[in-house]
Amino acid sequence: MISRRVEKALAAYDKKDISASQKAHTKEQIEKDLHGQSFGGKYVGEFVYGALDGTITTFAVVAAVAGASLQPGIALILGLANLFGDGFSMATGNYLSSKSEKEYFEQEKKREEWEIEHVRKGEVEEIRQIYMRKGFKGKALEHAIETITSDKKIWVDTMLKEELNLNEPDNEPIKNAAATFISFIVVGFIPLVSFVISYFLPATRPYVFTMSIILTGTALFTVGAAKTIVTKRNWFRNGVEMLLVGGLAALVAYLVGFFLKGFGI
Repeated sequence: MISRRVEKALAAYDKKDISASQKAHTKEQIEKDLHGQSFGGKYVGEFVYGALDGTITTFAVVAAVAGASLQPGIALILGLANLFGDGFSMATGNYLSSKSEKEYFEQEKKREEWEIEHVRKGEVEEIRQIYMRKGFKGKALEHAIETITSDKKIWVDTMLKEELNLNEPDNEPIKNAAATFISFIVVGFIPLVSFVISYFLPATRPYVFTMSIILTGTALFTVGAAKTIVTKRNWFRNGVEMLLVGGLAALVAYLVGFFLKGFGI
């Protein structure tokens, strides 16, 4: 996900606004951008995608139940089971993926540190070849090599980025998983709200599926539009796109439920 500063720089470029571009490239803005994002800045992507997945999968269950003409209570039971089971599974997968990414980075970092200690000459040659490929030569090349190899941390970071194309993961696995799980549960519960209401207000039972469609459609469009924070695409287009994807998934689930009902299952 690109930062707010880069977003401003892109907008300035689109308008060919030199003044706005200069403001996005001040020392203060660059330092603020590169040093420490907030929880929201780093985990908003996990929150958005968890919310989308939770809403679509839960509403698919609701649609299948409606297609099979089953009792509203069944939709609530199956929906909640899906919500917590799938939400936990998704969060666990996210945690393990983030953890593996961090472990792989640390493993490669230790290997580079070991090679610098024990195969120093070869590692210096790797730096030489990397910067020769970038166009450095003569004194400039030798100065770059001397500068990088004089500081072990800079040397290791350079090898990780230039040789292995690795950047240190800045997200914490537990926070990743928490953002995914919370958004999955909270937003994914929206398709079930009408069923909870109907439990306390029996008069609304004939309209539970219609109410669920309206609430879910609103949620899908809203979260899809919010996805622009991650994708930087047009918010309205994002919202409509997600509404269509969710609607298609619901239609498939509805038809499956309807088809199985026809077989007397």
